[in-house]
Amino acid sequence: MAAVDLNTVRATIEARVATELASSPAIPVVFHNMSFDSSAVTTFVQCLTTFGESNYLTLGNASGQNRVNGIVVFNIFTPQGIGSGDNYTIGKRLRDLYNRITVSDVIFDAVVGPEILAVAPEGKFVCQLRITFETFEAL
Repeated sequence: MAAVDLNTVRATIEARVATELASSPAIPVVFHNMSFDSSAVTTFVQCLTTFGESNYLTLGNASGQNRVNGIVVFNIFTPQGIGSGDNYTIGKRLRDLYNRITVSDVIFDAVVGPEILAVAPEGKFVCQLRITFETFEAL
């Protein structure tokens, strides 16, 4: 088996959130390196997937396993001045998608948040969820 394709892992994560937030009600999702005009919408979710450290699980030969770790950060933006209820409702939808499950060999840990962020763009209220994940590659 070859090294893990990080784009496949990223696509697995992003496809779940895009599908969930496409209906009931539809909420725009913004990903890394994507142009977006936040002044055109009142509510949206920013999904940031980042890969971190990798660890050798076996040493001494050319074959074995590595663990690849990462984190998904969801920033939930809603209009300021209406309370946190909408953020928590959206946060629950996102928690239910990833909380301690395995999808396409990507293992998600328990979700942290939603936590209210003290710094937000003018006119927006922001909560954040963070989910660490790991996948394994066989070499």
